[in-house]
Amino acid sequence: MPRRLGAIAAVAFGVGLSVLDGAIANIALPTISGELGISSADSIWIVNAYQLAIMVSLLTFSALGDRIGYRRIYIGGLMLFTVSSVACALAGSFSTLVLARVLQGFGAAAVTSVNTTLIRTIYPRRQLGRGMGVNATVVAVSSVAGPTLAAGILSVAHWPWLFAVNIPVGFVALWLSRRYLPENPVKVHDRRFRWRDGLMNALTFGLLMASVEGFSHGLDPRLISVGVAALIVVGFFFIRSQLHETYPILPFDLLRIPIFSVSVLTSVCSFLAQMLAMVSLPFYLQGVFGYDDVQTGLLMTAWPAVIMVVAPLAGILVERIHAGALGGAGLLLMAGGLFLLAFLPEAPSRAGIVWRLALCGAGFGLFQSPNNSILIASAPPERSGSASGMLATARLVGQTTGAALVALLFHLTPENSTHMALVIAACFALLGAVVSGSRLSLPLPEGLARRKR
Repeated sequence: MPRRLGAIAAVAFGVGLSVLDGAIANIALPTISGELGISSADSIWIVNAYQLAIMVSLLTFSALGDRIGYRRIYIGGLMLFTVSSVACALAGSFSTLVLARVLQGFGAAAVTSVNTTLIRTIYPRRQLGRGMGVNATVVAVSSVAGPTLAAGILSVAHWPWLFAVNIPVGFVALWLSRRYLPENPVKVHDRRFRWRDGLMNALTFGLLMASVEGFSHGLDPRLISVGVAALIVVGFFFIRSQLHETYPILPFDLLRIPIFSVSVLTSVCSFLAQMLAMVSLPFYLQGVFGYDDVQTGLLMTAWPAVIMVVAPLAGILVERIHAGALGGAGLLLMAGGLFLLAFLPEAPSRAGIVWRLALCGAGFGLFQSPNNSILIASAPPERSGSASGMLATARLVGQTTGAALVALLFHLTPENSTHMALVIAACFALLGAVVSGSRLSLPLPEGLARRKR
C-alpha cells in the first residue's frame, strides 16, 4: 500500500500539471500580449500551440508506450514538460514562448497518453475502479481549476510564474515516479515503430483540429475548404494503412471491441457537454444575471468540488454495481442539471445556481470512473497504452469540439448563444446516457464482470 500510494501520487502530480496547463495561461493572455508587444489574436497561439502539440502526438506516444514501456514514456514526458516549463518562464519573445509551449505540449502528451494504463499496473484488478476514481478526480478538477489558480498567481506575481510553479511540482513528480512507478513488461512482439505512420497521425489530427477551429471562428471558407480537402486525403491514406497494421497507432483493433468503442463514444459526449457548459457559463452568469468575475468563479467552484467527492465514491461503487448503469445514471444527472441551468428563473438565488451546478458535477463524477474502468479493462494488457491514449484523445476531441461549438454559437446566435450552448450540452449528456445504457447488454471485461457478480 505505501508503494501504491507513492505511485498514484506520481501519476496525479504529472497528470494534474499537464491538464492544468491547458487552461492556466488563458487569463493572462491580455497581459502577455501587452508585455511581448503582440496582438490579442496572435496571443491565442500561446494556448493553441500547447493543445495542438498534444493532439498530434498523443496516440503516437501511447503506441510507443506499448513497445518500450509505459514508465519510460511517462518519466520522459515529465522531464520534457518540466524543462520546457523553465523555457516558458524565461521566454523573452513571443516566438520563444510559443516554441516552448509546443515542447511543453509534447511532454504533456507523453504523460497523459499512458497515465490510465499506469493505474492498471498500480492497482490490483479488483480495485481498478478506485484508481480510476482518483484519476478522474484529478483530471476533472484540473481541467476547470486553471483560471482560478491563474488568478491567484497573477494577484501576487508576474505571468512567467504561471509556468515557473510547474518546476518544483515537476521535480517532485519525477522523484516519485522514479522511486515508486512499477516497471511493466513489454508484451508487444512487434517492437518496430513506423515513423511515417506517426507523421500521418499528426497531420490527420492537426488538420482536423485546425478545420474545426477555423470553422468556429469564421475563417475564410476557401481556406477551410483547402484544409478539409487535405484532411480527407491524408486521413484516407492514414486509415487505410492502419487497418492493415497488427498494432496500429489509431487502435482499430480495440475499436472493434464493442464495449470499448461504446465507452469511447460516451467519453466524447461527456467531455463535449462539460466543455460546452464550462465555456458558456461565465458569459451566461455575467451577461444575463450580472455577476462579476470573482462571483462567477466562486459559483462555478461547486462543479469540481462535488466531483472531488463523487468520483472516488463511484470508483468504489463500480465494484458492486454494473459500470454501464452507473455511467448512464451519472450522465442523466448531468443532463438534468444542464437543462435546469439553461432554464433558470429570471432572478435565481445563488443557492439555486449552486445546487444545479453541483448536480452537474455529481453526474459527471459518477460517470467518469466507471466509464474509464470499462475502457481500460476491456483492452488486452499489452494494448493498455493504446487504450489509455484513446481515452485521452476522446477527452481532447470532446473538449475541442465543445469549445468550437460555443464559438460558432457566438457567431450564429449572439443574443441567445449561452442558453443554446447549455441546451445542446444537456442533449449531448442525454445522448451519452443512452449510449452508456446500451452497455448493459454487452459482456463486461473479466475483472469488472467478476465484481458485478
